[in-house]
Amino acid sequence: MAQINIQQQQAVQKHDEQILVVKREHLFANNDAWHGLKEVDFEHYLNIINDKKEFLPRSIMETDPIYKQIIPYLVYTHNDHYFLMQRRSDSSESRLRNKMTLGIGGHIRQEDMQENTLFAWALREFHEEVDYAGTLNVKPLGILNDDSDDVGKVHIGFVLLLEGDSSNIAIKSELKSGTLVPLSECVVQKEGMESWSSFVVDFLQK
Repeated sequence: MAQINIQQQQAVQKHDEQILVVKREHLFANNDAWHGLKEVDFEHYLNIINDKKEFLPRSIMETDPIYKQIIPYLVYTHNDHYFLMQRRSDSSESRLRNKMTLGIGGHIRQEDMQENTLFAWALREFHEEVDYAGTLNVKPLGILNDDSDDVGKVHIGFVLLLEGDSSNIAIKSELKSGTLVPLSECVVQKEGMESWSSFVVDFLQK
């Protein structure tokens, strides 16, 4: 990693959350980065993460494209409807404020890896973000990469479809709104979505 300057050191002191990252070169060994959501061998990439993982300060990783921050991205579905949410205007990620989203997710901290599985973390994160009391079946959809903007350049999404048996689902305080809608409504809302959710909609339409 590049040498940390004084401004970066100050940022680390203010926000020194150590998050899971993997160097881009390990994820895209032959410089074969794709654009969008792609079906892949999940186990292969989980093994890469396990072998090459590092935990580095989030404040630095947000602007260092040498690394990819590993982000599980959870999409809830029930009876061919999807839980479409809107982020708050004061969301911690300023670049995504007020955007519509299908994805619940976040960074993985070092202490989160004690359970040592992405799926265990995903289920815990899901219940932290929404109120839901039904059962869940977790199905990997693919891995999402988008290097077209500053957010995408430093993140990679492991997209998981959470198939539930209940429509009784509601947002918590981190989100502005949330409702179950058919895929057709997701298509209508694409213009107001964050880019990752837009890619998910395209994928689900295939």
